[in-house]
Amino acid sequence: MNKSTLIHINPLGFREYDARWLYPKDINGEGIASVGRGFGTQVKTKTRKENPRVIVGHDYRSYSEEVKKKLIEGLISTGCNVEDIGLSLSPMTYFSQFELNADSVAMVTASHNENGWTGIKMGIDKGLTHSSEEMKDLKEIVLNNNFVEGKGSYKKIHGFKEIYIQHLSKEKIKNKIKVVVACGNGTAGIFVPTIIRNIGCDVIELDCNLDYNFPKYNPNPEDLKMLRALSDCVKKNQANIGFAFDGDGDRVGVVDENGNEIFSDKIGLLIARNLSIEHKNSKFIVDVKSTGLFKTDEVLIKNSCKTIYWKTGHSYIKRKVKEEKSLAGFEKSGHFFFNRPIGLGYDDGILSAIQVCKLLDKNQPKKISDLMNELPTTYQSPTMAPYCSDEEKYKVVGTMIKKFKELFERKTKITDKFISEILTVNGIRFTLEDGSWGLIRASSNKPSLVIVTESVQSIVEMKAIFNFIDDLLKTTRKVGEYDQKI
Repeated sequence: MNKSTLIHINPLGFREYDARWLYPKDINGEGIASVGRGFGTQVKTKTRKENPRVIVGHDYRSYSEEVKKKLIEGLISTGCNVEDIGLSLSPMTYFSQFELNADSVAMVTASHNENGWTGIKMGIDKGLTHSSEEMKDLKEIVLNNNFVEGKGSYKKIHGFKEIYIQHLSKEKIKNKIKVVVACGNGTAGIFVPTIIRNIGCDVIELDCNLDYNFPKYNPNPEDLKMLRALSDCVKKNQANIGFAFDGDGDRVGVVDENGNEIFSDKIGLLIARNLSIEHKNSKFIVDVKSTGLFKTDEVLIKNSCKTIYWKTGHSYIKRKVKEEKSLAGFEKSGHFFFNRPIGLGYDDGILSAIQVCKLLDKNQPKKISDLMNELPTTYQSPTMAPYCSDEEKYKVVGTMIKKFKELFERKTKITDKFISEILTVNGIRFTLEDGSWGLIRASSNKPSLVIVTESVQSIVEMKAIFNFIDDLLKTTRKVGEYDQKI
């Protein structure tokens, strides 16, 4: 039997900026090797090197090493020299490209997805992961078998975990802060407690032992079970703050000393405020799902800082941070990006937690809830996802963009207020004259839309903005049930 007949790859696994499949249902070992050949082809084409160096790492799942071996097999067949840093976090892999001055990186991870999933986060330019165009190119190369050939090599890199830990342990705090770190039995568990202790915190560990069965819940800082467990542990131990890390360590969730969850966009604003004091005239990038307070914040304005709203997705925000030479970027899902002199531009959940610890340290004896209370109150909806087929979702969003532009031009009021601004970088985000806003965009990875609303006035107004959007969507007859309602 020809080897190519054994290759199995579901084309839908090639997402906007990374690749994810159920393994081996949607992709088998030979399929993974083909993806390796495709990525190797891209690296050689872009770098124009006969034997470019590719750093490879993997997360702690029962099958991740198996997947990594097949990926490496594909990379070597194209002429890539593979350097394997072993068990790692995504940000550790990104860091290795700088530290080892390599040509590209490939991290085998399904992040916070349930067991059964695998995936690959890839990057060629330092600090960046694949753009949507690069993912389309990879898909074309793989599905059409347009591979280059060559003779590569394999080398195991020992001790890189310690180099990464040392890199993040340089920051120190002056005041003792009691911190709960929750890792959901994911890979972050062998990094986070050590690093947070090294910077000077008193650390209480919650599910930091590695267990690829994820016996309690997925390591996902947006998972309510994980957040509730973290909340209980913070209150029980009278800790100052709690952090929840996802499976590959590039995201963090936060709960305050009372066990209350703090939305990541508000944490981002607190960090931006703190950074703006020493870094005046800075730029910050935030995704379109984030609070409108970044635009109106008195501290950021006082320190002459500018905020740009951009496309949701870690790859998009990362690129915009680099392009704009921004100090930092914040995504509502918990991906935070710090540029020089703080970081190297990529998302690192541990570095994000360190920045929150520095914020607390600097503002002692204030608690995190005190700092939150200094922010103006807003009323934000959860991120809602009404069903809309992949074939129709972008058309529906196009219709909504056209409709809101008409409403803007006709000076139509929504909840007794005029639309003051329209942003179309990622769907349609319309802002009302008091700073309240609504968002309609297509989901990057599901057959659904994404709806978020925020009012600076009341829950009633937040719901009224949502109802206005919902009524417009109903006129398309292309939108189904919501995954949740307000």
